[in-house]
Amino acid sequence: MANADGGLWCVVPAAGRGRRFGADRPKQHVEIAGKSLLTWTLQRLAAHPRIRGLVVVTAADDAGPLAQSACCGKPFLSVPGGAERADSVLAGLRRLPETVAGTDFVLVHDAARPCVRPGDIDALIERGMPAGGALLAAPLRDTLKRADADGHVLETEPRETRWRALTPQMFRRAELTDALESARRSGISVGDEAMAMELAGFRPLLVEGSEDNIKVTTAADLALAEYLLLRDSGMGNGEWGIGNRE
Repeated sequence: MANADGGLWCVVPAAGRGRRFGADRPKQHVEIAGKSLLTWTLQRLAAHPRIRGLVVVTAADDAGPLAQSACCGKPFLSVPGGAERADSVLAGLRRLPETVAGTDFVLVHDAARPCVRPGDIDALIERGMPAGGALLAAPLRDTLKRADADGHVLETEPRETRWRALTPQMFRRAELTDALESARRSGISVGDEAMAMELAGFRPLLVEGSEDNIKVTTAADLALAEYLLLRDSGMGNGEWGIGNRE
C-alpha cells in the first residue's frame, strides 16, 4: 500500500527568480519579520504531522541560506533546479530518498505560498489518495470576462466550472515523474503538476482550499502575506487563515 506509514515527502520548488516581484533578490529570500518567505513556508509544511520530509529545489547559483532549522527536525534535502518549474520539480522528485516508492504519493508546494492551512493539507491527503491524485483549488467567485487584444470585453464567461489551481498538489511519485518527462519530450511547457497529469490522461481531483492560500508574486501580495502570517502567529489555535471559507 502506498505511503503505508502515513507520511508524505514534499517537494518545494524555490528556483524562480521572481522578476515580476521587482526585488533585489529572489522573492523566496525576501524577509517578513526577520524570516525569509521560504523559511515561513518550510515551517508551515514541516509543522504538519503528515509531512515526513522536505526536498527544497533552488537555483544552481542561489547563494541564499537554506533554512534547515525551519524543518522541525524532519529530514531536509536540497537540490539544484532547472530553467522551468517542471525541470525543478523533476529534480526534486529524483532527489527523494530511495525509501519513497514509485507508488507513494508526494506533495509539491510553491515556496511562495506561506499561508497554506493544515486543515487543507489534511483534506487534500484524505480525499486525494482514494482519487489517485489531487490538488488544492479555489472556485472562481468573480464575474469572468473575455477580452480582445485592445482590452475590450468580448463576452462574459460562465464561472461555475472554473477553479484557480493552488498548491500543494499530490500525485504518485512515478506517475508524476513520467508525466513531467513526457511533457518535456513533447516540448510542452506545463504550468503545474496537474497539467502534466492531465496531458498523461489522468483526471486529478479538485479539493477546495482556502482563499488565503495566496502566492506571493507582487509587493502587494507580500504585504497581504505579512498581515496574514503576523496575525495568525498569535492565534495559537493550530489553524491558520483569516476566517472560515464561504
